[in-house]
Amino acid sequence: MRISILSLSIPGNVVLGLLMHRYPREIYRLTITADLRRSNEYPIAETMIQRSSIGAATFAAATSATSTRVFDAIGIEKKFDDGQVQALRDVNLQVMQGELLAITGPSGCGKTTLLQMLGALDRPTAGTLLYRGKSIPNLPDPSNYRTREIGFIFQAFHLLPTFTALENVQIPMLETELPLSERKDRAITLLRSVGLEHRLGHFPAKLSGGERQRVAIARSLANGPSVLLADEPTGNLDSENARLILELLFRLHCEQNMTLVLVTHDTSIAEQASRIVEMKDGRVVSDIGVW
Repeated sequence: MRISILSLSIPGNVVLGLLMHRYPREIYRLTITADLRRSNEYPIAETMIQRSSIGAATFAAATSATSTRVFDAIGIEKKFDDGQVQALRDVNLQVMQGELLAITGPSGCGKTTLLQMLGALDRPTAGTLLYRGKSIPNLPDPSNYRTREIGFIFQAFHLLPTFTALENVQIPMLETELPLSERKDRAITLLRSVGLEHRLGHFPAKLSGGERQRVAIARSLANGPSVLLADEPTGNLDSENARLILELLFRLHCEQNMTLVLVTHDTSIAEQASRIVEMKDGRVVSDIGVW
């Protein structure tokens, strides 16, 4: 058993995210000095990080003081075609701040439908769906919620073909009050952060699949969301580009303390998350922490 003493000035749950990604099948127990648990953004003065075999329930209890619920789904139902097709059946789910959650299951099991509910792209037929305690279906301005709070990453990229990479990243900022010069500067910074500073003026048709997805990721971060919703973000990529995109997403998740909800049918991808929710026939059939 190895014990390390660190002196850090970064959020504790960022440390957890980094550790969980590096050792996804280990449990970490943190002992924090003084009364620093009162804030989710506490600096860790002297944190003892101990790799051990404690259970997930013990881990959850130890960290609950700094956890904030982002999403609450209670009894969610979704029906299409006048009730002939039931996409979601009594779905109950909680998502915590800073969590890396993978939703898995076969095609047609309701994964994407659930993700669309969280992002206010669709409404549940029944049930309660909350974002930080507020009803998502009853939001007075769902578009403002999507603009300010949520970043979307899609399998098909959804870049506008007649706009350059730099212009595509600026599009979500058009709904903000940022002046043109600041929008451009921020887009350049975001594209640089995903390794595309040399592709600013390129149109999507001139970019590889991996580069297009990087532009899409930069666009999803345009307005500084606290949540990223990624729907099969590597589905249209070869294995090497898929690996690079996942590394980028996990790095952003850790560095920015973002909540990342990732839909995938690939179990090898899901196993890199700190929690896996499996769906089948519109229901949640398992919910497992894989620290």
